[in-house]
Amino acid sequence: MTKEHDSNTDFCSQCGHQSIVFSTPQNDSRVRKVCNHCQTVHYENPKVVVGAVTTFKDKFLLCKRAIEPQLGLWTYPAGFLENGESLEEGAQREAYEEAFVEIDISHLIGTYSLTGINQVHIIYAATMSKPEFKSSVESSEVLLFEKNNIPWEKLAFPVIRWALKAFLTHQPGIIDRKSTNKTLDESWHL
Repeated sequence: MTKEHDSNTDFCSQCGHQSIVFSTPQNDSRVRKVCNHCQTVHYENPKVVVGAVTTFKDKFLLCKRAIEPQLGLWTYPAGFLENGESLEEGAQREAYEEAFVEIDISHLIGTYSLTGINQVHIIYAATMSKPEFKSSVESSEVLLFEKNNIPWEKLAFPVIRWALKAFLTHQPGIIDRKSTNKTLDESWHL
């Protein structure tokens, strides 16, 4: 099956031709973007998000988002994994970028497959040796919250809630959420 791609802005990264079509490559079972000129298959894979539920003593480090999406809501430091870095290095980099904090990762809290938005989240537990942090271009405010004061109703994304609850209950977080609604509606809540 071959179908012309409706976007006229897709050029093949291999040969440079503007000849991307949707087709099922030989020995494959999925329709994919394929260059009609050089036959290069352009795989589209989920984005990997890494982060860390970070604590200092019995308090949780949370960042108020200074960027969209979910501007003004709270999250633990997390973001997209960069090429050439390990999962742990990515989580440490995100903590520094968002809160200027250096963290020590202790263990994996969970993995979260968000197939409705094509993301895989890998979230660790981490500690900071001293309560030194500050806001950044990505975080308008960075605070330590006691467990009973976590702003549950003002968390930026459902996955933040899932990982915090997995950490607090000592239950591994392995969740596969399928949704066609990319706005993360109520169906994404536990």
